[in-house]
Amino acid sequence: MRSDQHLKEEHSVSQPAATTPARAAARSVRDVVFVDGVRTPFGKAGDKGIYAGMRADDLVVKCIRDLLRRNPSLPPERIDDVAIAATTQTGDQGLTIGRTAALLAGLPRTVPGFAIDRMCAGALTAVTTTASGIAFGAYDVAIAGGVEHMGNHPMGEGADPNPRFLSERLVDPAALNMGNTAENLHDRFPAITKDRTDAYAVRSQAKLAAAYAENRIQPDLVPVAGRKPGEGWTLHSADEPPRPGTTVEDLAQLRTPFRPHGRVTAGNAAGLNDGATAALLASAGSAAELGLPVRMRLVAYAFAGVEPEVMGIGPVPATEKALRQAGLDIEDIGLFEINEAFAVQVLSFLDHFGIADDDPRVNRYGGAIAVGHPLASSGVRLMTQLARQFEEDPSVRYGMTTMCIGLGMGATVIWENPHHADYGQDAA
Repeated sequence: MRSDQHLKEEHSVSQPAATTPARAAARSVRDVVFVDGVRTPFGKAGDKGIYAGMRADDLVVKCIRDLLRRNPSLPPERIDDVAIAATTQTGDQGLTIGRTAALLAGLPRTVPGFAIDRMCAGALTAVTTTASGIAFGAYDVAIAGGVEHMGNHPMGEGADPNPRFLSERLVDPAALNMGNTAENLHDRFPAITKDRTDAYAVRSQAKLAAAYAENRIQPDLVPVAGRKPGEGWTLHSADEPPRPGTTVEDLAQLRTPFRPHGRVTAGNAAGLNDGATAALLASAGSAAELGLPVRMRLVAYAFAGVEPEVMGIGPVPATEKALRQAGLDIEDIGLFEINEAFAVQVLSFLDHFGIADDDPRVNRYGGAIAVGHPLASSGVRLMTQLARQFEEDPSVRYGMTTMCIGLGMGATVIWENPHHADYGQDAA
């Protein structure tokens, strides 16, 4: 057994002396900044996917290690917490994955960790939760991310919905199947036709292909060694799901699995995928002290509930709530990263706010329809892509990451671009 003195000494090195005054009783809200974000290439779920046979926790460990490699001025002992999300928290995604991933990544044993679940917005919630701790002064630096291995853990695995949901008609049975909720959105908004969703999906594929050709995606990918069925060991350095060259004619041939003569297909919705993400967050003061880059500043965030039967509309009230908190209007948002669970869900958001289907502010690098959506990991992908776009376009001051969430919710985070001329001046 380790001595009490040894334990005391180990913990003493994890707390920098400079942070002691900040723990005083009188607190003020601190600015929270997004320092860096990375992800693994996303794979197709299943026996033929690039991550078949791999563990989910190993994927997120690679992301944590790469964050440390990319930010060498950060002493690992300065990390105050690790929050990792997973939707199915069992097996290689269980056992308080934030803590186990921290240990497996080689962080000091004094660095704690925890698990998060908010379905598709898991990683986004990991970011907002740790950001709240930073703003309050409980943390100076934190890691937040998510992982989903849908090959190891199919969606809904082990779930046991309470029979009262149906027996007491608390929700429509369709609410328990995400594809059905997307068809319900089509019913609610008949102006969103299958032709529109297919055209949107084709643009998503084309934009991702262009982003790859211009090397805009690759800088934030963590290569992963693994076996490729039939080819032996290889290094996975690109996303597996994209289908460049997809046409509207191609999508018109696909079946509609959720409803006869429906509108939702595998071509205008995100697939079933494996992947992991991780982000490094800090207070603005700690980032300056440690020489860490500032890629975005958190302005506001909000979550909202909606009818579970049309969960895809969730980003609308969440965005309205976040805009009110920030004192901004939708016209102030210069870049949108909207998770493309379904094309109809994105188009319902755009229609509500009067934004054109092909508005150049929306998903400049394409979205989940092309790149994939490993559930709890996707929120940080949106943030990482927005941060990259901020660097490329300093004319944009505010950007937004937003997504729908199963069982009837939405989430939105508003960010400020540090490269904008007015950054920090009369900021929201």
